[in-house]
Amino acid sequence: MTPQFDYLIGHDVPTEQRNESTLGIDRLATGELVTRLIDANATIHRAVAAQSGQLSAAVEAALISWVAGGVIHYAGAGTSGRLAVLDAVELLPTYGVGEDRVRAHLAGGAAAMMHAVEGAEDDRAAGEELGASLAPTDVMFGVTASGRTPFVAGALSGARSRGATTILLASNPAAELAALADIAILPDTGPEVITGSTRMNAATAQKIVLNTFSTALMVRCGKTFDNLMIDVRATNEKLRARTVRMIVQASGISPEEARGNLTEAGGHIAPALVMALAGVDLAAAKAALAAFPPDPHRAGDPSGIRSALAALG
Repeated sequence: MTPQFDYLIGHDVPTEQRNESTLGIDRLATGELVTRLIDANATIHRAVAAQSGQLSAAVEAALISWVAGGVIHYAGAGTSGRLAVLDAVELLPTYGVGEDRVRAHLAGGAAAMMHAVEGAEDDRAAGEELGASLAPTDVMFGVTASGRTPFVAGALSGARSRGATTILLASNPAAELAALADIAILPDTGPEVITGSTRMNAATAQKIVLNTFSTALMVRCGKTFDNLMIDVRATNEKLRARTVRMIVQASGISPEEARGNLTEAGGHIAPALVMALAGVDLAAAKAALAAFPPDPHRAGDPSGIRSALAALG
């Protein structure tokens, strides 16, 4: 068997194997079919949970990069790449973090988000060029269900050549690209419910891992106070209402007072929150926050808000 044919067979890739629990699903009535598909997700959380140590290590590595001013890069193709794009772009409205700090690269470019770009995932050279453009303080986070996608291989290899930190997420415990990663997150999601359709189990696990990674990173970087988003960009009425509600939830003041604080603070949640919790004016709130800027190394208070409140008495 030639290496190329062996690759196409995918005998060593779990997602390419037949799933015994979904054999014969085309014979089922709709209700039973839906139940069978839902049941197939039962093991995904356990598979991800088994990788909590590696995922924690990935967050810690990303924190080192963040403090050094580095950029977190995602690289992937197809469904994996699209999930990475979703995770990256949602950080801007949620945490005020844009492409200058977290950036996603989809094989085939932006057009591949909506339409398949033939051969893009096989373009190792494009991945290599991307990885080689990173700075040593950056992170390359490769996402691939099979653990062998050439575009991701190139991205990891190129990033390594620059001294950047490399992370791999794959649904293959024996992923060959793990050799190119400083940290490998490999949830064993097993055979897909539809053989080879990694938009199912593997993609669900990837979504959980990516969301957990970026959320943990944002919390550690001081983008939340308790479980409230303090850097959310209120660009519509729903989000403006959310910012008012967060001030109310955290402080117990009235919605009218919360709205007034936010207006006075120019829509910035942190000073409005300190004003509400400490009962001080905007100038005092800003001065206290300036003395305690966000710091992931400040135990128990990465945002600095608790320290600012303590300083205000």
